[in-house]
Amino acid sequence: MKATDLKLDELVQFSGGHLDFHGRRLVLHDMRAFAHFRKDLMEMVGRDQMRRMLTRFGYYWGQADAAAMKRLFEWDSLPELIKAGPQLHTMQGVVRAVTRTLEADPDSGRFHMTVVWHKSGEAAEHLAELGPSEQPVCWMLAGYASGYASFCMNREIYFVELECVAQGHRVCIVEGKDKESWGKDIAHHLPYFQAEGIRAKVLELTRQIKQQSRELARQRQELDRLKGDGPAAFVEVHSEAFRRVMELANRVARFDSSVLITGESGVGKEVLARYLHAHSLRAKGPFVVVNCAALPETLLESELFGHTKGSFTGAVQDRVGLFESAQQGTVFLDEIGDISPAMQLKLLRVLQQREIIRVGENKPRKVDARVLAATNRRLAEAIREGKFREDLFYRLCVFEIEVPPLRHRKEDLLHLARHFLSEFSVKLSIPRLRLDATCLDVLTTYTWPGNVRELENAIEHAAVLSRNGLILPEHFPLALTHPRLSSTTGATGTLPSLAALEQEHIRTVLESTGGNRRKTAEILGIGQATLWRKLKDTSHRE
Repeated sequence: MKATDLKLDELVQFSGGHLDFHGRRLVLHDMRAFAHFRKDLMEMVGRDQMRRMLTRFGYYWGQADAAAMKRLFEWDSLPELIKAGPQLHTMQGVVRAVTRTLEADPDSGRFHMTVVWHKSGEAAEHLAELGPSEQPVCWMLAGYASGYASFCMNREIYFVELECVAQGHRVCIVEGKDKESWGKDIAHHLPYFQAEGIRAKVLELTRQIKQQSRELARQRQELDRLKGDGPAAFVEVHSEAFRRVMELANRVARFDSSVLITGESGVGKEVLARYLHAHSLRAKGPFVVVNCAALPETLLESELFGHTKGSFTGAVQDRVGLFESAQQGTVFLDEIGDISPAMQLKLLRVLQQREIIRVGENKPRKVDARVLAATNRRLAEAIREGKFREDLFYRLCVFEIEVPPLRHRKEDLLHLARHFLSEFSVKLSIPRLRLDATCLDVLTTYTWPGNVRELENAIEHAAVLSRNGLILPEHFPLALTHPRLSSTTGATGTLPSLAALEQEHIRTVLESTGGNRRKTAEILGIGQATLWRKLKDTSHRE
């Protein structure tokens, strides 16, 4: 999980006047009203006391958000967890935070971070009611950053504002260091924090929220059992692996050179072929797809080159082949590695001479079509084995574009998932179809052997099972939510037996009820004696 993967509508749910941040209730406040409150606070308690109160408020807020981030997600690294703090600040509308530098060493405890705050809401509040200031005034923001980083590092981290819009600067700039690195420079700031005991309170709150989340999950399963489940191109590229693919695709798209697209099943080879056609000089012409693996050799030849009336049984009239149909357009030969040697030779003639001969005819016909091909096979190995013609390979593969599997482009995964959410929201007429934040780890930790096609199917599966448009982990297919079972299946290459599936399901339900056998038996629809026997049988097998 990366900080940039966070999305507000997956973290916060709104229902009936309740804003829920996975167990924490949130409220919205008006900035102008808070500006008036800030002014009253200054008049009632003075500047120093006001700064102390707002700093401590921000500190607790930051600690609570850090605890939530650690509880909800598996982070790629400690820096990614820390950068999620400024990302949350930005999503919450408090400020647009940009991390400039970050060094965090959990072993030595050394920490250094600089963040630029654009459009600080706190500075705007202060200016609106109290006017310009000689000193920085983003006390809640500094408190938040300090509390968040302190929780992540498990040591005292303090942020000090160096420049502030309220002082007349263009942006606010804040610097954070561990207490030891600050040395004497932090001494006069410490009284404003006074955060003793806050971490312990946040940890206890986190424990309570986890317990409540488990109970809510159990209740949802029970409701589903009683009521049943009711109705409820390319996206922005972020991975370096797929960025290289798109750079090459954009370079070769406008030329008529043949392109061989390789990659595992489901990675989107046809989608890339359509992209190449759409960005070529032939974009206004037809795009014709041929699945070479789906047709036997005799039918494939007729499909590609056409036939004349009476050339074989069932040929009741002349028929134009797909190469002729694709005049001034593009022919996409999918699964090209599956064609026979005889068909390879005929296809080589087409690529060399740019002409076809219909089945049952001797007259060559000129064709003007660009050829794109795709395969999930390794053609170099097929050439060595004598199964694929080397001369045809070089005709097809002027350029090779290998589409990486989804497991090698994890940075794109959540963006693809959200893209499919938007599509299925319209297709299935489910308004505001969205992922719960607890789904993100499920999606990012799975290996996706079926690649983008499997991801699309999983999103559709979950969308159909979702309630009120909210997708939860239990709505995904079994392979995603039961990694132990899926990894065992993948390792052996065989499907699990019915008994193994039953045992896995019993364990899952038992875990969801906290080991309560009576409730487990009720959910499974069996007696407690039957459950006891099945558990006993399972332990004997193990």
